[in-house]
Amino acid sequence: MKALTWHGKSDIRCESIPDPEIQDSRDAIIKVTACAICGSDLHIFDGVIPDMHSGDVMGHETMGEVVEVGKDNTKLKVGDRVVVPFTISCGECYFCRRGFYSACERSNPDHEKARKFWGNSPAGLFGYSHLLGGYAGGQAEYLRIPYADVGPIKVPDTLTDDQALFLSDIFPTGYMGAEFCDIQPGDTIAIWGCGPVGQMAIRSAFLLGAERVIAIDTVPERLALARDGGAETLDFRDVDIYDAIMEKTKGRGADACIDAVGTEADTMSSFYAAVDRVKVATFMGTDRPHVLRQAIHCCRNFGTVSVIGVYGGFLDKIPFGSAINRGLTFRMAQTPVQRYMPKLLEHIERGDIDPSFVITHHGSLEDGPELYKTFRDKKDGCIKVVLKP
Repeated sequence: MKALTWHGKSDIRCESIPDPEIQDSRDAIIKVTACAICGSDLHIFDGVIPDMHSGDVMGHETMGEVVEVGKDNTKLKVGDRVVVPFTISCGECYFCRRGFYSACERSNPDHEKARKFWGNSPAGLFGYSHLLGGYAGGQAEYLRIPYADVGPIKVPDTLTDDQALFLSDIFPTGYMGAEFCDIQPGDTIAIWGCGPVGQMAIRSAFLLGAERVIAIDTVPERLALARDGGAETLDFRDVDIYDAIMEKTKGRGADACIDAVGTEADTMSSFYAAVDRVKVATFMGTDRPHVLRQAIHCCRNFGTVSVIGVYGGFLDKIPFGSAINRGLTFRMAQTPVQRYMPKLLEHIERGDIDPSFVITHHGSLEDGPELYKTFRDKKDGCIKVVLKP
């Protein structure tokens, strides 16, 4: 089959590799009908995520048609059309039983590596390094799904692939980020990052009852799309974000702040963001947490900071004194996607939201390497790429 494979920083190739095979009786194999390039994939493309191996198959936003099912999988049958969550979860361990699927204790065969790095291991993820299982990703013609009787959700024929695909990751992630904010009537939510996850967080905040959303970015197309979703926008290259948010909230700060950027904050956003970049380049740091610092300062007393952008290691110069003295609550997670999929599928079916609004580019797997560059460099108005194998 054809697949997009990783061969080093900025080196993604479309190659022919062996087809996947059933390895466990609960497995399923799908023929991929749509997959997407995620902002998290760009961290791999930029060489930020450790323990990638040459030839690893990329991608964790995937859907398709079931073509083979393990003998003990009674949930799926050949011909079912499914969306696959990016988190791989057994459904039976301590965390899965409590709905914390992204903390599954069984699905990461490399859990000892992750334990040494993070103190404990999260779930295995598709296409996201050998810290998280080394599983082949879904930017391919076929995908093997472990624990396929727990993860995939069947999609009605009334929805297109473009409408359903983002149940795999960015819609649940954006929704979770808004849900973490415990939104009350009249609340103002500030969201850093108007990429695909940030766009989903904007719409989700309004779905959950926010009165105002302030969205922060600098890319004109992203800011325009945020305004289309009802947000007020701030360009961090034009204004001081702290001063602007304080002015908009009469000096109080936002009721909750969502960091939908993570480790690769724009180095031109502030002097300290540039310092972060130098530290990473000289191996004096692992992440660039400028957005998280700013979100903490811009949050009102006893407000919530929701972190859904990806961080990998140790964050420097975090203003924890501000957080503790002002009573902030922090919520964060890799999204337990299975927990959200049924509810969000209902939202799509009812017409409350059509997640396909974020798509700007379609292509084939052969187009994938070039579209990675287009997405990373924000060329041609690119906000979200969907590939059709």
